[in-house]
Amino acid sequence: MANPQFTCTVTVQPLPEQTDAGKGLHAFAYTINIKNSGDITAQLIARRWTITDARGHVDEVRGLAVVGHQPVLQPGQEFEYTSWAQLRTPQGTMQGSFLCVTELGEVFDTPVHEFLLADTSVLH
Repeated sequence: MANPQFTCTVTVQPLPEQTDAGKGLHAFAYTINIKNSGDITAQLIARRWTITDARGHVDEVRGLAVVGHQPVLQPGQEFEYTSWAQLRTPQGTMQGSFLCVTELGEVFDTPVHEFLLADTSVLH
């Protein structure tokens, strides 16, 4: 029996050139590395994100693909991409999941656990 599994790691960086604290806009780049840690080839189909700022404002983002790609990963293969998010506060969180499907048509979710978006240069 196949064991489909993707694992994810995340790194975050503030984007000062896209941030305008005076207008309450704080931008962050996040890089996600997705590894097929299972034993069957699978494809990432869609994403879902919940982005929450420090005031509790929540944005939901859903869509097909990641940065225009629906990568097919064989066991042990990795795919990495960078995207960005914008908050109304200098700190917030992001979490979500990827909808994936194996080469046999089995659907599974890959969670991306909550991670911090924080611009330490403007936090007191």
